[in-house]
Amino acid sequence: MPILTTPFATLDLIRQPEQRNEPLQAFDAADEYLLAHVHEQGIGADSRLLVLNDGFGALACSLASHCQVVSSGDSHLGHLALQKNLLRNGLTAEKVRFVPASETAQGPYDWVLIRVPKTLALLEEQLIRLHGQLAPNARVVAGAMIKHLPRAAGDLLEKYIGPVQASLAVKKARLLLCTPENKAAPVSPYPTRYHLDKPALELINHANVFCRDGLDIGTRAFLPHLPRHLDARRVADLGCGNGVLGIAYALDSPQAELTLVDESYMAVQSAQQNWRAALGDRPVTIRADDGLAEQPADSVNLVLCNPPFHQQQVVGDFLAWRMFQQARAALVSGGELWIVGNRHLGYHAKLARLFRSVEQVAANPKFVVLKARK
Repeated sequence: MPILTTPFATLDLIRQPEQRNEPLQAFDAADEYLLAHVHEQGIGADSRLLVLNDGFGALACSLASHCQVVSSGDSHLGHLALQKNLLRNGLTAEKVRFVPASETAQGPYDWVLIRVPKTLALLEEQLIRLHGQLAPNARVVAGAMIKHLPRAAGDLLEKYIGPVQASLAVKKARLLLCTPENKAAPVSPYPTRYHLDKPALELINHANVFCRDGLDIGTRAFLPHLPRHLDARRVADLGCGNGVLGIAYALDSPQAELTLVDESYMAVQSAQQNWRAALGDRPVTIRADDGLAEQPADSVNLVLCNPPFHQQQVVGDFLAWRMFQQARAALVSGGELWIVGNRHLGYHAKLARLFRSVEQVAANPKFVVLKARK
């Protein structure tokens, strides 16, 4: 496992979720570049530093013993990685305070280090929330690998913070150095809203929710084929996003007990608000979690899932495979996992390795809806 060595610390870091023979490391050259810049500029023990989107805690863990660190991001898995990596490197959990991206991290901050996220809407919302949170002469620095650094990131920094100077490239990473200016309080365009006809719903999406401006095409293919049940079965919407699958199922299954789970704090926030708007005070559990990792075994009758095929900029089926395993463990004997997936991903064969039977419920040229029985 690669070791992160910087002027601040030497750290052994792991990713989340963990996998055997992990091919990827928990930090990159952009983390190293940001830390080298902070060291070059100098930072005091009483400095307040905010880290945004610190994938697996490399920045926060490195700086935890050198200043007052607050970390904020939208990934529950990232939060788990931060906690584990602090303890793994002899640091107490109290060394870094974590604020979910669904909340505003209260300043004032002398330093803000930003890992540019994949979703620029998340970056925009984070920059909007920095208004009024910067100390005089604060330093705001964003970093990314060049291949993941769109021009629009610099435009957003300039719009909401101040003039931007791009650094030279180092090991295929670049920094954007921002000089804060006094600006009028911005108005956030988030959350966004859209309407569904069937079922008739108005849904909101906070900034980092997948397919923010409308219903994603996978869910659109899934909705007409959702099962309906009149009994009080226990149902989990795994990777719930804004909650649309769980809400649509609940509207047609009035006795069902729903649990909606996502690793995005903004997705959970969206799902909570959408559930209340559609179903009022009907009991529900909606939580940020590592999928169904904390769900008791043999505790649900049905799992609904539109699995992701990427984690940050990494594309693959590792997360989906893990979700299928979690669903199998959580389901009672005879329970069912219903999923939608791109045809080319071959989920039918993968599910057949875990479940007693797999059946195609529906298909179109791009997607298949599958039912797997435990």
